Amino acid sequence: SNVELEAQLRATIEGQLPGSRATIEGTGGHFVISVVWQEFEGLGRVQRQRRVYSAIKEFMAGVDAPVHAVDRLVTVTPGGK
Repeated sequence: SNVELEAQLRATIEGQLPGSRATIEGTGGHFVISVVWQEFEGLGRVQRQRRVYSAIKEFMAGVDAPVHAVDRLVTVTPGGK
């Protein structure tokens, strides 16, 4: 189910990026992901997004991948930057 998949994605991101908080919303394989993580400090937008995509790459691999697309990926530090 979608709720289950959202929970798996959140657990995976938070596991791969220790100390982060992830919020996931999805419909039909398309997702909006927000990640708040102190370690984003000093990284550019592309570097931040790479860290998140790297964490969830198993969910996006192959023809039957449960995650077809991330429509929006928000990456901020706890201070909101």
